[in-house]
Amino acid sequence: MAGPAYQCLSELCGSEASVPAFSPPHTAPSHLVPEPELIPQRRGEVTMQAFLKGTSISTKPLSTKDQGVAAAAGGSGENKKVKPVPWVEKYRPKCVDEVAFQEEVVAVLKKSLEGADLPNLLFYGPPGTGKTSTILAAARELFGPELFRSRVLELNASDERGIQVVREKVKNFAQLAVSGSRSDGKPCPPFKIVILDEADSMTSAAQAALRRTMEKESKTTRFCLICNYVSRIIEPLTSRCSKFRFKPLSDKIQQQRLLDIAEKENVQISSEGIAYLVKVSEGDLRKAITFLQSATRLTGGKEVMEKVITDIAGVIPPETIDGIFAACQSGCFDKLEAVVKNLINEGHAATQLVNQLHDATVENDNLSDKQKSIITEKLAEVDKCLVDGADEHLQLISLCATVMQQLTQNC
Repeated sequence: MAGPAYQCLSELCGSEASVPAFSPPHTAPSHLVPEPELIPQRRGEVTMQAFLKGTSISTKPLSTKDQGVAAAAGGSGENKKVKPVPWVEKYRPKCVDEVAFQEEVVAVLKKSLEGADLPNLLFYGPPGTGKTSTILAAARELFGPELFRSRVLELNASDERGIQVVREKVKNFAQLAVSGSRSDGKPCPPFKIVILDEADSMTSAAQAALRRTMEKESKTTRFCLICNYVSRIIEPLTSRCSKFRFKPLSDKIQQQRLLDIAEKENVQISSEGIAYLVKVSEGDLRKAITFLQSATRLTGGKEVMEKVITDIAGVIPPETIDGIFAACQSGCFDKLEAVVKNLINEGHAATQLVNQLHDATVENDNLSDKQKSIITEKLAEVDKCLVDGADEHLQLISLCATVMQQLTQNC
C-alpha cells in the first residue's frame, strides 16, 4: 500500500507506472524521495518535509561557482593546511645574493648573470657550506623556473655515475642544442648546466670519460663539479675548471642564520642553545638546521633545551666523557671496563666517542703536551681500526687503557 507521499509523486508524474521503484538512498534517482518512516533522520526526511510543505526542491546540479563556494565552506581547513617542507629546502638560498660568506664565487656568478660567459666550475670544501645551494641558485636566476628543469641535469652520489652513465646520459644531455631566449623576455644563456655533486666519489674511469665530454660539448654545456676533497679529482678535470674553495662558515654567521630561522618558525630557543647547536653540528649549517627542526618537532612547541639537542644530534653527554676520564684517573681497570661496557650498551657510536675524546684531550689543561700527543696518536690508530671494521669494545678498552696510563703515570 502506497503512502501519501507516493500518491503525491504519482499525481505529479502522471501515473504510478511512471515513478521508478524504490531503491536504496545511494542509488536512488534525484527526483524520488523515500518515505520518512523508512529512513529516519536522513536527507530524504528533510526533503520530504519540504515537499509536503510546498517548498520547491531544486534537482539541478550545482554550478561550478557554487561547487567552489561549497568546497571552500566545507574544506577550508584543508586548503589552509601548508604542505610540510624540510627547513633545509625551505630556507635554501633562492638567489646568488643570499649565499653567505663566499665572496669570490658569488662575484664570478654575478658576472655570469650580467651576461659574461660561465666557465666550468669546481666547488670544493667542507659539507654544509653552500656548494650545491650556490650553483642551484645561479641556475634558477639564469634560466628561470620554466627552463630550469630542462636546462639543468643534477647527479649525486645516489645516482649511478659509472663510465656508462657518463658516456650515455651525460653525453646525450650535453649534445642537445638550446636557444638563448626565455618566455618572460629576460636574457638566457645558450647553454645547459650539468651538476655532478659529490664528484670525488666517481671512479677514475668515469672522470676520465668526462674529460673528453667537457671539451667536445663546451659550446652547449657547462659542468659544475662539487666535492669535499679536491685531491680525489683527477688533474685533467681540475685543469679544465675554475676552482673555488668554499670556506667553513664562521660560528657567528651560522648562529645568525639559525636565529633568523627560529624567529620565522616561532621556535623558542636561547642564544646559548643556538651556540650549542652550532658546536655539535661541527660547522655544517645543513646539519644544524636539520637538528633544529627535529628538536622543535620533538619538544612540541616548548623551549628547545641543550639536552634535547644532545639527544637529537647523537652526541655523547659531557657527563659521560667526564666519567670516562674519572674512571681512567682512578687507575682501576675493572671500573674502566664497566664504564666502556655501559657506554656500548647505551648505543653510543664508537667513532663519536673518539671524536669527543679527542676534543676533550686537546682542551684539557691538566695534560702535558707529551701526554696529549701520545693520547691523540692512539686516537688516530683506534679511528683507523674502527673504519676497517675492528671490534668496538676491544678498541675502546685499548684506547682508555692508554689514557689511564698517561693520567696515572705521575700519581
